[in-house]
Amino acid sequence: MAYNDRFIRAGYKQPVDQLPVWYMRQAGRYDPEYRKVKEKYTLLEICKQPELAAEVTLMPVRKLGVDAAILYSDIMNPVASIGIDFDIVKDVGPVIHNPIRSSADVEKLRPIHVEQDLSHIMETIRILDKELKVPLITFAGAPFTIASYLIEGRPSKGYIRTKEMMYSEPAVWFQLMDKLGDMVITYVRHQIQNGGKAFQVFDSWVGALSPADFQIYVLPIITRIFDELSDLDVPKIYFPGVSSGELLPTLSDIKANVVGLDWRVSINEGRRRLGNKFAVQGNLDPYVLTAPIEVIKKYAKSIIDEGIQQPGYIFNLGHGLFPEASIDKLKELTDYVHEYSAEALKVQNAHL
Repeated sequence: MAYNDRFIRAGYKQPVDQLPVWYMRQAGRYDPEYRKVKEKYTLLEICKQPELAAEVTLMPVRKLGVDAAILYSDIMNPVASIGIDFDIVKDVGPVIHNPIRSSADVEKLRPIHVEQDLSHIMETIRILDKELKVPLITFAGAPFTIASYLIEGRPSKGYIRTKEMMYSEPAVWFQLMDKLGDMVITYVRHQIQNGGKAFQVFDSWVGALSPADFQIYVLPIITRIFDELSDLDVPKIYFPGVSSGELLPTLSDIKANVVGLDWRVSINEGRRRLGNKFAVQGNLDPYVLTAPIEVIKKYAKSIIDEGIQQPGYIFNLGHGLFPEASIDKLKELTDYVHEYSAEALKVQNAHL
């Protein structure tokens, strides 16, 4: 098989013969083979074994036929290097043993040392760079989303402590944003130097903010991250997470190539809100995958029909895969997106 660069071309808004597909959390618990690996090792233990982490990354590429791999890792991995002590607890998520509550806590955070502390992740990327025939997407958690864990101490629904710091101690907040921004920039740069072919900044929970607060407290650091990484010759993706449709019009000046959409905003509306400046990625509601396959295809068809109206569309979910998803339905969906979009693009090009 020759190298498949459809994902890269779509990320740069170049024409493709069929739509590229990948899924957030595509290496995950919906796959029985992965569940067996998880019976032996925790997520963090898998990440520390480059051969195993690479194998888990490769599983969905082989089984589903997706057009990109996403590195098997976790957004929390780099925070250990800056001085945060955490565990990923089953059915809870990241639990922080030394949460950030004050300026003194922020000052204690040290610069990230990628080659010293995260060499296992860089080795995984190098293995994958040799083995893959599709692009490898690497990633980092965005400062707001990482901060929400560091400040709350664990996943939160309301982000009360996070917003309290933002509103009550803005100097401490911006100090933390800068340190986390530095971490993201250094970490991503190393990922790409070691063989990553694209990267995504996950801001899973920033939709909890109003557009005005996002522009004051978060957009400056997102802008700086993409500015400082703008020399990297790879597609750069910003995913502002769930419920982020109201934030889209504020993103028009960031130096990303692709913006991920959740399912609450259509592809056409997402493009409009973004001023047609970016390729877009998304946005099937993951829970549509609970439906019969004909229903799934109906939803996918309507997303594809909008996606192909302009170059620069990558088929994905509006958030990550969930454990109960069916691997058989995912395979069928992937094949359908490829086949239907190839036909639809052929018809479209015949009319040009």
